[in-house]
Amino acid sequence: MPEALPVTIIGGYLGAGKTTLVNHLLRTANGRKLAVLVNEFGALPIDEDLIEAQGDDLISIAGGCICCSFGSDLSAALMNLAELKVRPDQVVIECSGVAIPSAIAASVSLLDGFVPDGTVVMVDAETIQEAAVDEYIGDTITRQLVDADLTLINKADLVSAAHVTQLETWLRTLAPSARSLVAEHGKAPLDMVLGLGANPRESQQMGHADGLFESIALPCPSSLNGEILARKLTSDPVHIARAKGFFVDELGALKALHIVGRRFDISDAPENAPLGIVCIGLKGQFDGDLIRKTASEAL
Repeated sequence: MPEALPVTIIGGYLGAGKTTLVNHLLRTANGRKLAVLVNEFGALPIDEDLIEAQGDDLISIAGGCICCSFGSDLSAALMNLAELKVRPDQVVIECSGVAIPSAIAASVSLLDGFVPDGTVVMVDAETIQEAAVDEYIGDTITRQLVDADLTLINKADLVSAAHVTQLETWLRTLAPSARSLVAEHGKAPLDMVLGLGANPRESQQMGHADGLFESIALPCPSSLNGEILARKLTSDPVHIARAKGFFVDELGALKALHIVGRRFDISDAPENAPLGIVCIGLKGQFDGDLIRKTASEAL
């Protein structure tokens, strides 16, 4: 009987850098065959230059890695992995931004042939402490941190060294058994992220906090000014926690837009990227009509 496949869980709040870390792991796998499962708003977020082939539900990555979506059925996706002709060396699950990692670890531990191999929780160095005391999302964030075997302090380049030191001390009060690692742009050593050890934790509450959030998709049928759009979507009244997607700029170039809170980034998009921008925000604060009106002003 084959040895159980180790499963690393990557969690963390919206915009903390989970996808950036996953792409970095795929780039630095160095022959290790990783199987990545993702479940989030929008399409599979794998860097275009890593993709060798793409089917309906599976992407083949350079170096023997693969990526697929598990939607609402994680167990079925894992069992499908177990039936592949080429067996992966490690499974990496990228949770949605509002998922509770211990719930996913509990599901994994119930499946024959798989074993939880540690939980990494991404931390946005700039915003995590403010978000952790927010009356709407603070509980979700602290529950994610409690589940961590490793807290990965990302975006350290946006804060001072003193802030990082203070943040490490703060994290130890919430996740005293977790190690911490500081990174920029999700660039953490693969061997420090994978193989943390089988240590499934009991979930105090199964499931996740998706009910706190809602999303809308903004169509982008014509060219628009991405800078104006981004500034409008990061303004106070709009209350977008996360947004990402693709649009055509005024010069006819295909661009990618990423928004986290009040920060945004516009970069070149892969060829044939689907037009449209998905916006995610808290229920009760998230005004879809206002967002659509705001976006229309950038056309």
